[in-house]
Amino acid sequence: MKVKVCGLTNATDAVFAAEEGADYLGFVVHPPSPRHCANLAEATREVRDRAVLVMVADDTETILRMAGAAGIRKLQPYVSMEHRPIVVQRLKSEGYFILLPWIDDQDQLTLPADLYVWESNPLETGVAGGSGRTHAMAFPPPGPYLLAGGLDGGNLGERVSLIPAEARMDLLGFDAASRLERSPGVKDPLKVRAFIQTAKSMTAEA
Repeated sequence: MKVKVCGLTNATDAVFAAEEGADYLGFVVHPPSPRHCANLAEATREVRDRAVLVMVADDTETILRMAGAAGIRKLQPYVSMEHRPIVVQRLKSEGYFILLPWIDDQDQLTLPADLYVWESNPLETGVAGGSGRTHAMAFPPPGPYLLAGGLDGGNLGERVSLIPAEARMDLLGFDAASRLERSPGVKDPLKVRAFIQTAKSMTAEA
């Protein structure tokens, strides 16, 4: 199983998660968020190969400029449905690895991505991305995905057991953020370690 630790804001937490075995490290660039990473270049300096830029923007050039300045090649773009096809196509044409948010809702336009992040519907949570809330897992992504939404080391087995059988074959791993914290934007090492170790020990049949 692949593991993504998201909502990282500093180099100390990022390096720790990497050393514990996290495959992807998410850094949010969105000032309204309590997990906004104010110094992206410094926070990702030692973990650039695993860093994922998580950004809310409809402006492709802004995303490309931010990623280029920090030397990040993996992107998780939160884009309005209206602009999403054009933005995603452009980012992929530039050679970026795309982790595409896939909300648990019907009638979404299927777009190609390297990996999907199956998460809660923002219409229900009030925020784009990490909310710390689980979802019904009713509308699976169209390809390999990381399961997200209210995850930690203590509930992975239960959540996997509730995934519809036909969707389990595409489960590639897990993504967690807020439930691994001691305060917003600051990770709890014990929670991070437990999440990574539990996730790495699991299979899609768990």
